[in-house]
Amino acid sequence: MTQPLLIEIGVEELPAIPLLKIVKNIEASWKKLLEEYKLAADFRFVYTPRRLVLMHDKMPLKQEDSTVELMGPPVAAAFKDGEPTPAALGFARKCGVTLDELGRAQKGKTEVLYFKKEEKGEETASLLSEMIGKWIASMAFGKMMRWGDRKDEFIRPVRWLQVRLGEDSVPVELFGVQSGTTTHVHRMVTYDAVAVPSIDAYASVLEEGAVTLEPQARERCILEEFDAIERKEGILIERDSALLAEVVAITEHPKALLGRFDEMFLELPPEVIITSMKEHQRYFPVFENGKITNKFVVVSNAYTDDYSKVIAGNERVLRPRLSDGLFFYRNDLKNGLSMAGLEKVQFIDGLGSLADKIEREKTIALRLLALYMDQLEAQTGKTPAQLEKLMDRAVELAKADLMSEMVYEFTELQGLMGYYYAKALGEDPLVYNAIKEQYMPVGEGAELPSSLFSAVVAMSIKLDTLMGLFSVGKIPTGSKDPFALRRAVNGIVRIVTAYDIAFDIDTMLSLLKDAYAPFDLELLKAFIIERINKSLDANPSVIAAVLASGERDINEIAKKVAALNEIVADDAFKEQFSTFKRVANISKDVDLDADLSIDVSLFKEEPEVALYNAYEKVINQDYPDYKTKLEALFGLKRELDAYFDDVLVNVEDDALRRNRLHTIASIYKTFKEIADIKEITV
Repeated sequence: MTQPLLIEIGVEELPAIPLLKIVKNIEASWKKLLEEYKLAADFRFVYTPRRLVLMHDKMPLKQEDSTVELMGPPVAAAFKDGEPTPAALGFARKCGVTLDELGRAQKGKTEVLYFKKEEKGEETASLLSEMIGKWIASMAFGKMMRWGDRKDEFIRPVRWLQVRLGEDSVPVELFGVQSGTTTHVHRMVTYDAVAVPSIDAYASVLEEGAVTLEPQARERCILEEFDAIERKEGILIERDSALLAEVVAITEHPKALLGRFDEMFLELPPEVIITSMKEHQRYFPVFENGKITNKFVVVSNAYTDDYSKVIAGNERVLRPRLSDGLFFYRNDLKNGLSMAGLEKVQFIDGLGSLADKIEREKTIALRLLALYMDQLEAQTGKTPAQLEKLMDRAVELAKADLMSEMVYEFTELQGLMGYYYAKALGEDPLVYNAIKEQYMPVGEGAELPSSLFSAVVAMSIKLDTLMGLFSVGKIPTGSKDPFALRRAVNGIVRIVTAYDIAFDIDTMLSLLKDAYAPFDLELLKAFIIERINKSLDANPSVIAAVLASGERDINEIAKKVAALNEIVADDAFKEQFSTFKRVANISKDVDLDADLSIDVSLFKEEPEVALYNAYEKVINQDYPDYKTKLEALFGLKRELDAYFDDVLVNVEDDALRRNRLHTIASIYKTFKEIADIKEITV
């Protein structure tokens, strides 16, 4: 039999971010407990700021009865000279019976002691207290609280509790609170507990008390009100999904309201206004004609007929935030951008100050600039001397805004504020754009620097961080990567491939190593190769094949992987690949670095001539890309199949055998210039 089950844990307002981080784990934990207690059933987990709720439409009223079979020690070890041994007595104790009640059974070829018993399933009501206790204990919110004189802890104090199974209230105690048949509704309706006559009445009691229980329903309500405001005002509300989730988590009765602020604050960069709104007040920015406007949307949790005071209060709260921002902005513009003070800011122990880091980044940037000078001249129209001066300036100013008042207040705007200040102070566009884009890309799929000049600055910062941290032994281990070095490599890979520039790992690291304390460069190379493996979207064996060829230029690796992966992904490839596996297997013992000359005068069979002529034609052509060359090489299948059908490679004649091995090995070696085909699995 089944009955509905309601579990409501009433708390003081939950912090949204910790809740949202573990909300899926909370649900998964209850599901695991149901399986553990043999009470598996469908359920819903929902929450508001003041409650965590589990709802079952059909909860089993008891566990199913089960049969338990226990195998004990071998009979030969259970008795000695007709007397029970400790092993036999211990097994009887484990089963909770006397020795005489034990049976015997065959386990393979061995006779063992055996016990079988029927276990009655326990009543669900008797298990709920223990299950709820374990469920609560599984919630890893991070920082927890103690309240009153209690020693146990939870994310917020528990104030009421309901555990209802069918028509009955199940007695459960949690943090000193006894379960009952009341709940609490919106505070602006009443502070008193409200009776819940039954599980069926629970939703309507909350609804009448201005509480929308389902998070999805609260989100729909907010978005519908956004739509209505946009239609009425002719504006666009920025719908930040993370902010929306947070607002849903902190409201029980959401109401979207439009507020305004003084137009003079539009002097501020839009990001400052948006950060002030979102980070500090949880307001949604508003745009008109593609530009930020002096309006905002707040999602209120108030329950009232007149929201004018709510709007006025939020407008009043926002004004000092924006006033501070405007004061900082004007002050910073007056003071200008300078590296002064960065020599006192420690970067990482063993790597000096931020000023030291900037000097290393300059060295890297200027070396990269020399490597890519032709492309940069063509793209910018500037001379090498001009580019060197601008590159030096861009790297020097990249972190100057760390000393600004604005970035001290809004640390997340570092780099962006440097862009606005450098632009306002008349720096070259290459310089101020490079400052803004110095950390790009910040993650997978994130925006890339908009120019090769900016890309060089971004790579310089990433390379210094990689080289520097490896040089002082701060190397990622397992899943731990506190300095985001994996992300730095991913960023370099994306930049190099997007801008189609050469980046040979061996050459580059050797070129830059003199600025750091000696360390194992091979360890860093291996780390970069491992990240390339993870960052390229391709058949893993294709990536392994390209890397096994010895290629170390990131851009060429990516091109070769893309070309080979497209061919390998074709349905017809699997059928034809056995021919080329055979090529690799025959060549495995041939020294590919030795002289692989082929003596055509030793050809005895027509397929030898046909294969050689076809291969010569392939290698003597120019190809626009790797894919075209690979297609030509894989196009040798017909000639190779005929060769393998009619020509014996391992003949007794040494000269003939060597000549035939050289023919096959030459084809394999040509493949290996792109990828080692023996690594491919399909």
